[in-house]
Amino acid sequence: MDKAGIREVAKAAGVSISTVSRAFAHPEVVSEKTRHKVLQAADQLDFNISRSAAALKSGQTFRVALLMNEEITSWFNAQIFAGINSIMHDAGYDISVFQHIDTADMRRKFFTDLPVRRNVDAVFVASFAIDEKEVEQLKRIRVPIIGINTPSIDGFDASISIDDENGMYTATQHLLNLGHKHIVYACSAASESMDSSIDARGRGFIRACENVEKTRELNWQVVTVPRGRAFADSALSALLALDEFPDAICCQMDMMAIPLMLKLERYGHRTPRDYSIIGFDDSPYADTVNLTTMKQDPFKMGRSAAQKAIKLINGEEPEKPHEIVQPTLMLRESDALYTD
Repeated sequence: MDKAGIREVAKAAGVSISTVSRAFAHPEVVSEKTRHKVLQAADQLDFNISRSAAALKSGQTFRVALLMNEEITSWFNAQIFAGINSIMHDAGYDISVFQHIDTADMRRKFFTDLPVRRNVDAVFVASFAIDEKEVEQLKRIRVPIIGINTPSIDGFDASISIDDENGMYTATQHLLNLGHKHIVYACSAASESMDSSIDARGRGFIRACENVEKTRELNWQVVTVPRGRAFADSALSALLALDEFPDAICCQMDMMAIPLMLKLERYGHRTPRDYSIIGFDDSPYADTVNLTTMKQDPFKMGRSAAQKAIKLINGEEPEKPHEIVQPTLMLRESDALYTD
């Protein structure tokens, strides 16, 4: 059976050829009802549209998709994008970014539409897991799926991740080795709709505390605040509301640790004089404020993921399909030995 073309899709959907073209290239100018008819017809006919003469010749679209559970403007996501782009751009690929794939509606829309549109050559998933149904939907377009700092490698053809749990275990152990007796882990609440890699950091904190309290007395607790732009302010309020202010704070990320350091000083809590604090990321301002933190390099992770994608797109096996990178402790001046 000959492969269906745009003319056959137009006929099956009862629309013009130009409408079919717009439904794929510029869906925003086509009504939802018409677009649904076109996509349904395309799916039934196993049709996929290319965006250039080179794509028509090679069967590739020269476009990849990057899925993020938050906005691209965050330090981590921006670096991931930059790393991927540094490889894919030189190879002639564009990147379509899908932000906030963290709600049921957004996930359903993406994972339902993409197999029909078939307009990417690879899919990158950053920092969250995909379930069996979503893997099945992505596999329908027969393109590589590459995970970047995902909590699991299930369903991925290749991946690169940092060891979030062991990284926070190391951070917590560092503060406990300084002799601290009352330690708090400040974090945002886990997403209800997906598993995120960052959630593993809490497990690292708990494991370190449970190990230490086997040998000495330790007061430890987890302070969880709602997700969102105000999460650092929420953490500040929660810490100040404690019956006893801790002498050490582990923060889920630098984005929480840095504003906490600055704002707690207004309330008379100065680091490292009054307490120790450690972050996670080694984001740009960590060095400026002398924050001790765990270093990761999302730019390098993005580059590595893109290199794996190029290999897979070309039908080759990456040398290391799945990699785990250990974060490193960056010692600065926000922590000190505990003194009574």
